[in-house]
Amino acid sequence: MNKNKRVKRPTHQVPADLEGMVWPIKTTATGKQLAQGTLTGLKNICSDFIPGEGRLCLFAGEGGVGKIIAAEIIARELRLNLYRIDLSAVISKYIGETEKNLARLFDAAEKNNWILFFDEADALFGKRSEVKDSHDRYANIEIEYLLQGMEAYHGLAMLATNMKHTFDAASLRRFRYVIDFPGHKENP
Repeated sequence: MNKNKRVKRPTHQVPADLEGMVWPIKTTATGKQLAQGTLTGLKNICSDFIPGEGRLCLFAGEGGVGKIIAAEIIARELRLNLYRIDLSAVISKYIGETEKNLARLFDAAEKNNWILFFDEADALFGKRSEVKDSHDRYANIEIEYLLQGMEAYHGLAMLATNMKHTFDAASLRRFRYVIDFPGHKENP
């Protein structure tokens, strides 16, 4: 390909206050290894996407079935930059810090029109715990705050899980798209 004919996207720059929480993902995947049904679901997401309107998607399936590849395909098709969110860096043990991190994350994402990819989301979005003490109550509040932030986000947010069964029904209802990725097939 001639260098002069390449379409240039904005560079993957992460604001200094988000370094360590947000990682750019290069969109090089082709999708050849994805099932036709999965590709149809991805096309539906792309055709339904309207800039400035939020879309929340869940990709469910065992490890290695192509959830990140699917996110790359969508980002490439929409010509938007894709960022993986490290939930372990966003969530803080200090009261109020998680909310501040999330506010900074969503502000930067909206300002720059990012696609957000939350990998291994089951670690946070599993069934909310029974409230036995103030820590349980606060953890449930953080999950609710994150879900509300994702719903209010005016861009595309994708969550990946290999344990969809751990999501509570209220969390699952928030997703506009839920794509189940078929598992690995054994070679004879």
